Amino acid sequence: MGDQSSIISIRSITKRFPGVTALADVTLEVRQGELHAICGENGAGKSTLMKILSGVIPDFDGELALDGKPVRFKGTREAEAAGISIIHQELNLVEQLSAAANIFLGREIRGWLALRDDRAMELAAARLLKELECDIHPRQIAGSLRVGDQQLIEIAKALSLQSDILIMDEPTSALTEAEVSRLYRVIERLRKRGVTILYISHKMDEVFHLAERITVLRDGRLVKTLDRMATSPQEVTHLMVGREIESIDFGSQRQAGEVLLRVQQLSLPWPGHARGWRLKDVSFELRRGEVLGIAGLMGAGRTELLECLFGAATEPPQGRIELYGKTVMFRHPREACAAGVSLVTEDRKRLGLFAAMNVGENISICTLKQAGAAGFINRTREWQMATATASRLAVKTAGLAAPVTSLSGGNQQKCIIGRWLQTQPRVLLLDDPTRGVDVGAKAELYRLIDGLVRDGIGVIMTSSELPELLTVCDRILVLSEGRLTASFTRAEATEQKIMEAATLGIRNAG
Repeated sequence: MGDQSSIISIRSITKRFPGVTALADVTLEVRQGELHAICGENGAGKSTLMKILSGVIPDFDGELALDGKPVRFKGTREAEAAGISIIHQELNLVEQLSAAANIFLGREIRGWLALRDDRAMELAAARLLKELECDIHPRQIAGSLRVGDQQLIEIAKALSLQSDILIMDEPTSALTEAEVSRLYRVIERLRKRGVTILYISHKMDEVFHLAERITVLRDGRLVKTLDRMATSPQEVTHLMVGREIESIDFGSQRQAGEVLLRVQQLSLPWPGHARGWRLKDVSFELRRGEVLGIAGLMGAGRTELLECLFGAATEPPQGRIELYGKTVMFRHPREACAAGVSLVTEDRKRLGLFAAMNVGENISICTLKQAGAAGFINRTREWQMATATASRLAVKTAGLAAPVTSLSGGNQQKCIIGRWLQTQPRVLLLDDPTRGVDVGAKAELYRLIDGLVRDGIGVIMTSSELPELLTVCDRILVLSEGRLTASFTRAEATEQKIMEAATLGIRNAG
């Protein structure tokens, strides 16, 4: 049994998804009334553990106990009834409804004849929002509010449930400095009331400001639980990333050539958002024959940076982009492709694959013009081009006519990379290219990227896995909350240095 003051006992919890073990034999005690930080890289298992605790994931191996009594929640309603609420990083508000309606959604206050009592809900919502130092009117539509205020509605919802245990998943990822200070004050009041808080964060300044104890997860396993007073941010970041890097020998060192791409003071506005900018004043160069890595945590602006370079940004970017010495600012991906820039997107399923098409069609879709004449597609020519590309990239498939969905994740990714290589790019943008790809296929993709840059292409590659960037990249830039916080050569870079730069936060970086 855990110690007597434990409110949550997690015993040997394991959770497997197809092809991956998200949690492996995790055992942890959380004390009554403490703020307990859970730290780890993307994919360490933090959110999976919190989803088990809050009833989002009901199916797992191991035991969960509250106040010493075994529990197993079939859903979030059961967890809420037991006093556990979760505030997700991705906010779960119905944007078309008012603040009050969101706070009491599914638990509406009923009056005479069981009719919904909007007035009572608005009064109760006003009390909760006042407690949170928030001047939102209960009738205000949630979708019209800034993200920081939307976050407070989520917290008000948890308060209305009178939760004893509150799980906060990256609660400050979209907040301004003033909003973070307000959140800290709210947390302090909750703790005085005896609420136990589990706080997921990458940001070491927050963790060391708020937490009494810190638990580090890595690759689905519990590494260590430490008292804040007995550790340091450096030790915690080391525990978060301290694993062996897969060693791949690329042979002789790559030689970078002339500058292909120069980016100066690139900024991407974020209208209506507290921070105001998805990217702010980012400057760098990419040379021919090099892989430039972009590191950063979720929400740092990695994908947005590549979208700006590819003409696919949500807003017109500001700043200056030079390609081969000429100033460009693409308004559409079509213009980027014509100029020799290609992007392999992070979300393969939603933005990369044409699921209804076969392997050959997925490879040839961007170069049909080259396979045609007089407005007609020459199917033989199209097939020859696709066959050559599939062969070059060693795509494992039953044939070009096979459904692309029948391929493994790694081979699907090769098809998408092959599609863009047919456009003969000089700059290739890869957004987390090995996401959802198994270890063997990752090694193949690394060798493929190495071969491309040795042929003279310049590659910019993002990844949520630091060992991957250290394996593949010649230089690594680090983004934190839209700003460039560090730049390392391959010789200088370590996982710990990158993680420290990625967790700086605007409060320290700017």
